[in-house]
Amino acid sequence: MNYTNQTFDQERALYGIKDALVENCRFDGPADGESALKEASDFEVRNSFMNLRYPFWHVTNAKISGTEMTENCRAALWYDKGVEIDNCRLGGIKALRECQDIVLKNSTVNSPEFIWKCSNLTIDNVNIEGSEYPFFEVSGAKINNLTMKGKYSFQYDKDIEITNSNFDTKDAFWHTKNVTVRDSVIKGEYLAWYSENLTLINCKIIGTQPFCYCKNLVLENCTMENCDLAFERSSVQASIIGKIDSVKNPLCGKIEADQIGEIIIEENIVNKADSQIITRG
Repeated sequence: MNYTNQTFDQERALYGIKDALVENCRFDGPADGESALKEASDFEVRNSFMNLRYPFWHVTNAKISGTEMTENCRAALWYDKGVEIDNCRLGGIKALRECQDIVLKNSTVNSPEFIWKCSNLTIDNVNIEGSEYPFFEVSGAKINNLTMKGKYSFQYDKDIEITNSNFDTKDAFWHTKNVTVRDSVIKGEYLAWYSENLTLINCKIIGTQPFCYCKNLVLENCTMENCDLAFERSSVQASIIGKIDSVKNPLCGKIEADQIGEIIIEENIVNKADSQIITRG
């Protein structure tokens, strides 16, 4: 079944459709209906305009391409499985929640509370603007070429791989487990507190008080800019190119850098002998 060059504004306009193509359609109008494609499966949406709430709930095996979801398209994708989103604009709050097996690529996003409680994600060539708490409680993701500006990202995540990305964020990677970041820039305050098994390779880290209360933190061939009071109460293996502004009370491990501006050890709090702090210069 094909739906082409049509406008839908009624409640559940295409509820439960199967084996269908929706092309050059508008979901907009005075009836202001919700849940346009709820419970649909094995369908494709191309080059369409979504301006109504909750369009893709409980959908299975779908492809959405060349489509705009406006700021009025609230909570666009929830409880979905097996959805590919390509060359789209996602503008409504709370897009993608409790979804599985999602591919998002070549798209732009301006969605507060974006991607919550999702699993098995593939993200490639995506730009996210103005999101708070993006990627909250995500399990299993491969992320490449993600540019993101927002706050409180990647909290309570596990089993994540990130490459070639650029984040301007705050409080990123709190309480994460088993996260690896390669060849990326991470700018933000208070990065990765309470993380476990976080590894950063060939990364640039910018911002105050990073990496406190971490377990099994590894930094390989990284640079740190404006990073003071780093590594407090953390177990860490760090090899840093250039300068760390200051290191404070690492719990144990080895920290090596070309230069460290200040080393703060309060021996009533940590055992100095448990950490090696080495300057190459």
